[in-house]
Amino acid sequence: MNSLLTCLGRLWWAGVCAALLIAAPCAAVQSGAQSFSERDVFDLQVASDPRIRPDGGAIAYVRISYSVMTDRGERSIWLIDSVTGEQVPLVEGPAALSPRWSPDGARLAYVATPSGSAAQLYVRWMAQGVVSKVATLPDAPGDIAWSPDGRQIAFTMSSPSPPPSLGTTLAKPAGANWADPIKVISDVRYRSDAGGYAPRAYRHVWVVGADGGAPRQITFGNFNDGHTLSWTPDGRFVLFSGNRAEGWERQPLQSNIYQLDVSDGSLKQLTHASGPALWPVASPDGRQIAYVGYIDKHQPHQDTELYVMDRDGGRARSLTVPLDRPVDAPHWAPDGRSVYVVYIDKSVQKIARVSLGGRIEDVARGLSYEGLDLPYAVGGAYSVARNGAVAFAQGAVDHPSEVALITGGSERRLTRLNAERLEGKTLAAATRLPVTSSFDGQAIDAWIMMPPHFDPSRKYPLILEVHGGPYASYGELWSSEFQLYAAAGFIVVYSNPRGSASYGDKFAAGIAYDFPGHDYDDLMSVVDAAVAKGCVDADNLFVTGGSGGGLLTAWIVGKTSRFRAAVAQRPVINWTSLTLTTDEYTFMGPYWLGKLPWEDPERYWRHSPLSLVGAVKTPTMVLVGEDDHRTPRSEAEQYYQALQLRRVPTALVLVPGASHATLAARPSHLVQQVGAVVAWFNRYRVGPPVNLPP
Repeated sequence: MNSLLTCLGRLWWAGVCAALLIAAPCAAVQSGAQSFSERDVFDLQVASDPRIRPDGGAIAYVRISYSVMTDRGERSIWLIDSVTGEQVPLVEGPAALSPRWSPDGARLAYVATPSGSAAQLYVRWMAQGVVSKVATLPDAPGDIAWSPDGRQIAFTMSSPSPPPSLGTTLAKPAGANWADPIKVISDVRYRSDAGGYAPRAYRHVWVVGADGGAPRQITFGNFNDGHTLSWTPDGRFVLFSGNRAEGWERQPLQSNIYQLDVSDGSLKQLTHASGPALWPVASPDGRQIAYVGYIDKHQPHQDTELYVMDRDGGRARSLTVPLDRPVDAPHWAPDGRSVYVVYIDKSVQKIARVSLGGRIEDVARGLSYEGLDLPYAVGGAYSVARNGAVAFAQGAVDHPSEVALITGGSERRLTRLNAERLEGKTLAAATRLPVTSSFDGQAIDAWIMMPPHFDPSRKYPLILEVHGGPYASYGELWSSEFQLYAAAGFIVVYSNPRGSASYGDKFAAGIAYDFPGHDYDDLMSVVDAAVAKGCVDADNLFVTGGSGGGLLTAWIVGKTSRFRAAVAQRPVINWTSLTLTTDEYTFMGPYWLGKLPWEDPERYWRHSPLSLVGAVKTPTMVLVGEDDHRTPRSEAEQYYQALQLRRVPTALVLVPGASHATLAARPSHLVQQVGAVVAWFNRYRVGPPVNLPP
């Protein structure tokens, strides 16, 4: 859960391929007409947020389309017939999202941003095909939840708060052209990676009549309420999570479940434990509440668990302690005897049904998120109908997220959004690479991707790609970046070294207060295993990674000169400066390294790649978003300037307008970044260069 990324497979398919590739040193890949190209990135489509109608008869989902003309993801809402699979467009973009069915399935609420307008809340009467804007809102609505009787809709929305001031302001003469006034900041949390220095505002809960009317704010104060909203079955209360305690800004992981009386705005705090309590959902009979969270032990990685408590907050108990995996997104089964959750197991995202007695039964696997750049096993939306049908977003190495449906234990994939674009393309497949760490013999999950037209008689340059987090994991999912690297003629290897999420607390604790540490040994063992297959050109090894992977890239070149060139993307270079400049500074020091910089400066320096820069000989490029507030560009510039002072070949690549989370959000940025990485590696490659396909 705790990751530098905000901000994250389908293993049964890999098992078949792994049996073939592990048996032989390097197997040939079937030749095809074309490889995946930079141009193809612009034409990909992704299915997201599938919402099944309460009766299970239809699914509304968000389709994200990219184009070479807009260079942005445009979101529209589509409707799928659950029986026939036929689909029709429902709401045009460019920004339609959050479809939510009314309890009777007759209406669909959603948020849309008509061209040139602000985001607003709409309701569509499905049978009549009539759409109404419910209210004119001053800001974009957040989470949407229908009341049980379908008469009201609760949502979250930010309310502005006056900024602090110091001194008095001299009145500007009429017509004078003065500089912008000074800005005074006194809040602990005053900027965020994706939002930057946004105006001071707090998120609150609102309600509005489902047939329209004036929206009514029902929580107040300098707190952020919401995240996910849920009504109690009697329609009297809304459940939400937040932290309304004094000093909440200095408690990065603390949140509680609150019960909000919709009639008078009175609040009752239901949980009081130390740590996060999130995503509350009332049981069908209203007697219990399910939520996810954990007891905060002030460790760098802590897995969320599924809790169930009585309606008044009593008898809270975890149902998933034996699972030893992070869980999320609880949803009560219609009979109230079990709760659905999403969890990640060894990089595979699954939906499970957890009985109130703690029995865990897998329902689906292969969930994926809407990102196109890297194969993070994170997110994964799903919804459940009254008849037990489950709609979810499913992905694999050979395609981005699609809509899948499980009914009666049978699974069907309902969309094939990229079939035409990818038809005839020879894609790189990810197959298992057995790895044993040289440090302690620990088994490390790893994958190898061969170039699409692989020739077993040749040897190929290799890219080691390191995931961020570090408490995250890669899986067998789509990655435009990996496909492009492979299409350019590189073998790509990636892995989940110790510290990666979804392998249990003991595995994650392998880097607790010691990152980077022996995860370096794991990564070198991954490279050794790839070279041992016999198809890798050991004189042409390259390394790259982003965020925590950028840190590890800089760490690697400070430890070894075996790589011809490296690219550290949005890296951490100096833990002291990072802790005091990141937007997550209240979390970073106390949790990641155990103490604040001035309390243990030696530990901060010992784990900083900057401490190893004197040993770096590898040509290393540094890449970062200009608006990155998570690992700020000052980190990248420190490393660039240090390498310049040492006369190590380097380059600094800045991505305009990109934050940490949105580094590759625009297709043009994604392909330019891949092109820059490939060009940098070609510059220092032994032998002829490789090229991206046209």
